[in-house]
Amino acid sequence: TQISPKEGWQVYSSAQDPDGRCICTVVAPEQNLCSRDAKSRQLRQLLEKVQNMSQSIEVLNLRTQRDFQYVLKMETQMKGLKAKFRQIEDDRKTLMTKHFQELKEKMDELLPLIPVLEQYKTDAKLITQFKEEIRNLSTVLTGIQEEIGAYDYEELHQRVISLETRLRDCMKKLTCGKLMKITGPITVKISGTRFGAWMTDPLASEKNNRVWYMDSYTNNKIVREYKSIADFVSGAESRTYSLPFKWAGTNHVVYNGSLYFNKYQSNIIIKYSFDTGRVLAQRSLEYAGFHNVYPYTWGGFSDIDLMADEIGLWAVYATNQNAGNIVISQLNQDTLEVLKSWSTGYPKRSAGESFMICGTLYVTNSHLTGAKVYYSYSTKTSTYEYTDIPFHNQYFHISMLDYNARDRALYAWNNGHQVLFNVTLFHVIKTEDDT
Repeated sequence: TQISPKEGWQVYSSAQDPDGRCICTVVAPEQNLCSRDAKSRQLRQLLEKVQNMSQSIEVLNLRTQRDFQYVLKMETQMKGLKAKFRQIEDDRKTLMTKHFQELKEKMDELLPLIPVLEQYKTDAKLITQFKEEIRNLSTVLTGIQEEIGAYDYEELHQRVISLETRLRDCMKKLTCGKLMKITGPITVKISGTRFGAWMTDPLASEKNNRVWYMDSYTNNKIVREYKSIADFVSGAESRTYSLPFKWAGTNHVVYNGSLYFNKYQSNIIIKYSFDTGRVLAQRSLEYAGFHNVYPYTWGGFSDIDLMADEIGLWAVYATNQNAGNIVISQLNQDTLEVLKSWSTGYPKRSAGESFMICGTLYVTNSHLTGAKVYYSYSTKTSTYEYTDIPFHNQYFHISMLDYNARDRALYAWNNGHQVLFNVTLFHVIKTEDDT
C-alpha cells in the first residue's frame, strides 16, 4: 500500500512441494537493491571518496597554476638581475652604488616568492600522493566491481523490471489465501467522530488511489473524496457527493466505481455511481434485521455489513429465521440480487466486526481491547472453525473493519483514527492441473 516504511519486497518465485504444487517463498530486496548490499555500499563509499579526492586535486591544480605564474615572474626578474650583474662587472666603480641599490630593491621583491615556492613544493608532493592513492583505490574498486558482477545501472534496472514482471505473473497464480496473521496498525490519520468509514476501491487500477471518507454512522449523506492517501492525510479534498439517502451504520463498500450502502431505517441496499452521481440499483435484503435489531456489539445501526473480496460483493447480516445468527449472502454487483446465502451459527450481536477474505468470513469477538479473530466460516466448504488470531486494537474501539483485496490490508476506523492492518495469508499457487 505504500503506507508502511520500506523494509524490502517479498518476491515470489515458483517452486514445487512434494505433491507437485507450486509454492512461492523467495525474498528479494526493494527496487534500489544495490543500496542495501554491503559490498555495494562499500563501493559507493569508495566512489564518493574518489570524487572528493578528484575535487581536491582540482583545487591544488588551480593553486599550482597560480604559483606557476609567480615562478615565471621570478624567472624574468632573475634574468634582469643577471644583466645587472654583467653591467656591474663592466663598470664597478662608476655604477657600483646605483646598481647595488637597484639590486637590493629587486631582492626585496623576490623575498615574498620564497614561501610561495615552498608551498608549491608541498602542493606538488600532495598531488603525487593523491594520484598514488587514487591508483590504489582504482584497483580496489575494480576488484569489488568484478566480485559483484560489474552490472551497470541500466542492466540492474532491467533486471528489476524483469523481477517485477515475474512477481506480477506469480501473484496472478495465487489462489485465495487463508488468514494467518494480522499486524499493525499503521495510523494514517486522526479525524472525524468516534464512528465512521474510509475506503479505497479494490477494483481500481494501480494509478487510481482515490479515498472515500464517510463520517458518523447515521444522520449524514455527505461522502468526501480524495485523489490519494497523501491528499487524504493532508486534507486536500477533491470532491464531495451528496447522497440521495442517509446511510445506516459504517459498513459501506466502494466496489468497481460505485458505493454500496444500507439506506437509513431500512434493509434496502443502495448502489450509487460516483461517475454519474445517480442511484444505479436498490433492493431490499429479504428478512434482514435493521435499525439496531441485529447490530455488532458496538451498536450504531451496524445490522447490515457490505463488503468485497477477491470473489465479489457480499452482505453479512442476521435474520429472525436464523435466530439472530449471521447470514452471508453473495450479491450480484449490478442488480443487488442475492446469488446464494449461507446460514452460520454465530450470533450477530456477539460479533465485534467481520470481514471477508477469499470467500471466508472472519469474525472478531469484540470491538474493544483484547479483540481477536475468533471465528471463521468458509462459503466454499460451508464449514466453520474457531480461530485465535489476535490483533492490536490500539485505540480501544473499532467501528469499521474491512478487507481490501488490492491492497491486501484491513481498513479500520478505530475511535476517530483511520488505520491500516497488514494481513498475512497462506497461499497455494495454481497449477495447470487445478480446476
